[in-house]
Amino acid sequence: MSSTVFDSVLFRDMFGTAEMRGVFSDQALIERYIEVEVGLARAQARCGVIPSEAAERIAECSTYSSLDLALMQHETEIVGYPILPLVEQLSKTCGDAGRYVHWGATTQDIMDTAVVLQIRAALVLIERDIKAVRGLLADLAMRYRDTPMAGRTHLQHALPITFGYKCAVWLSMFDRHAERLVELRPRVEIGQFAGAAGTLASLGDKGLEVQEALMAELGLGVPQATWHVARDGLAETLNFLGLVTASLGKVALDVMMMMTSELGEVYEPFVKGRGASSTMPQKRNPISCELMYAAAKGVRQHAGLMLDAMIQDFERSTGPWQAEWIAIPEAFALSAASLGQAKFMLAGLEVRPERMRKNLDMTQGLIVAEAVMMGLAPALGRQVAHDVVYAACRMANDEGTSLLDALLAQGEATAELDIEELKRLTDPSNYLGLAPQMVDIALAREGSVKR
Repeated sequence: MSSTVFDSVLFRDMFGTAEMRGVFSDQALIERYIEVEVGLARAQARCGVIPSEAAERIAECSTYSSLDLALMQHETEIVGYPILPLVEQLSKTCGDAGRYVHWGATTQDIMDTAVVLQIRAALVLIERDIKAVRGLLADLAMRYRDTPMAGRTHLQHALPITFGYKCAVWLSMFDRHAERLVELRPRVEIGQFAGAAGTLASLGDKGLEVQEALMAELGLGVPQATWHVARDGLAETLNFLGLVTASLGKVALDVMMMMTSELGEVYEPFVKGRGASSTMPQKRNPISCELMYAAAKGVRQHAGLMLDAMIQDFERSTGPWQAEWIAIPEAFALSAASLGQAKFMLAGLEVRPERMRKNLDMTQGLIVAEAVMMGLAPALGRQVAHDVVYAACRMANDEGTSLLDALLAQGEATAELDIEELKRLTDPSNYLGLAPQMVDIALAREGSVKR
């Protein structure tokens, strides 16, 4: 029986993906537990801690299919953790070799290392999707490098920009996320094997040797020190996801606002029935953007929860650890969903240059008042030029005329600049600044960041 958006038949592919659910499914988690237990046995055999024959038997018999999952679930509720019930079943399945299952380990060693294995697999999917989003944004930035539109600050017309410039700004965030991910993974993909209080006391002088051998078996980094209660790596991971989904939320918010009836500058890809209303046939709601926006809020909460869970007591926590079991899978599910929606939306984004131009001209030249001011400044000085143009802007607003007409009627500007120069200065397409060149810089940078 489904009870959340993550397992709902209706909503699960809106708030997650099948791939990411596969990484964090019960079966995958239990298989990662088994992978760690088997890896531990093999590592200990290599180090001479347990017999090689026992390790071989453990590797052969420890399978997901051999488990009584109903019994494991029942005993997990009693114990509070799944590893003791798992070890009891594996020990029986492995016969005489079963005495060596979980040798010298503690529950959190197995669970932490299994979660790191899940995170490693999940980050591969995140990295792939960030790469795809970067490619789509680069294509949009290149295609619309010179397409003028209104730049807006405080929700009002500010100065002209290009749509390619806007896409380049979005792209720059994801280039940095790609860099962050490369830097993040070595800090996070580190296993845990330290024993009851983190000192590896049960293995005597073999402890660190086994720890290193286990990490070699699993392809994970060797910890600098026990991290049973040092959870910064996991918190960094979820805060990284918070950054990624917040950037996606920024893109979504821009697109949603540009899709408003008043602007109509871009639209999500058309799919029959998508974004339709039950009562208003004309509606074309920004469904992908809404889901991206919601995901950003959800991941932010989980990132905060992980920061809270870092504050742990002594050498083994009383509660914060369990909070991670909630936060990590859900944050990855939401992140995968948001990236998936972004790929769909950006790949088919309908861009309307004609509406961008219409909106750009809406204020009849007022959007380039700065250009006129800077054109007059060499002759009048900046402050006087500002006052002249300010008065012309007020006249244009009051009388519903263009900035050019107001300047001509005022006379002070024409005393310094001829009509053709004023026409040039009041054409928004002539005041794009270095927006196109900034697109070129962003694209060059995007190409240099490891994909």
